[in-house]
Amino acid sequence: MDDPVLRVQSQLTGRDRVLLGWLYDHGVLTSFQIAHALFPSLDFCQRRLRALYRLRLVARFRPQRADGGSYPYHYVIDQLGAEVVAAGRDERPPRRDHARVERRRWTSSRTLEHRLGVNGFFTALAGYARTHPDARLGDWLSETACQRSGLFTRPGDPALVRAYQPRVRPDGYGLWASGSTVVPFFLEFDTGGEPLSVLVRKLVGYREWFGTVGRVWPVLFWLHSAARERNLRRVLAETSPLVPVATGARDHAATAGLCPAEAVWAVVGGNGHRQTLVDLAAWVIDDRDLTGEAA
Repeated sequence: MDDPVLRVQSQLTGRDRVLLGWLYDHGVLTSFQIAHALFPSLDFCQRRLRALYRLRLVARFRPQRADGGSYPYHYVIDQLGAEVVAAGRDERPPRRDHARVERRRWTSSRTLEHRLGVNGFFTALAGYARTHPDARLGDWLSETACQRSGLFTRPGDPALVRAYQPRVRPDGYGLWASGSTVVPFFLEFDTGGEPLSVLVRKLVGYREWFGTVGRVWPVLFWLHSAARERNLRRVLAETSPLVPVATGARDHAATAGLCPAEAVWAVVGGNGHRQTLVDLAAWVIDDRDLTGEAA
């Protein structure tokens, strides 16, 4: 019997497999995000995406702008692509309607802008790493993946690992490395739709989470404007953050021509100087409690 998964395997590059895995895990990426993260040019990227589209590995749609015209192609996993990813991970095959459900989800989703924003943050890091040999995006986990029981715990009490459910839902988790320095982090991607008090209350859940797993790393608030960032920092200064927090503003970074890997982060309670993402390694505590004593 002709197996389409086996038939297509020989036509895939390592870069293709990375892309298919991202689409399977993170839902949707634009052609510009894919090009920046994985390809030396947009033209090269678009040619390869067309080939993957013809092979029925990826699907695409193009939202219309309210003021006329359209956005760039948005890519999602197609059914064969999902089956290829599952086979490569030695997982059970996805449902037969997996790709159709996912495509419908994102073409009609009110959260599309937020998801693209989160994914754009991580593809910006991947693009930086592509052109900086010492840098590497080691892990990129989705909001759903962050909720898996025991994912961030060290070997310990199995009952605790099974029972604990985080009270917060990060928009993503990343592991950024430069040289021998490694920085794990949680991302909170802010669109400006929530009151600042809601953002601050999330830190209670993060403190509980870090206390449970015995590990601490920065929580990054990636805010849509410098004004929003100033207001959040003012509130945090009045409440004393419970965990390491760094803030950055997307409009500030864009104006300065910087990406999230570069000096766009200000640590709450620090000296106010902007730091690179790898600089935040100073706030990582591994296998220690929140007081700094050995766990």
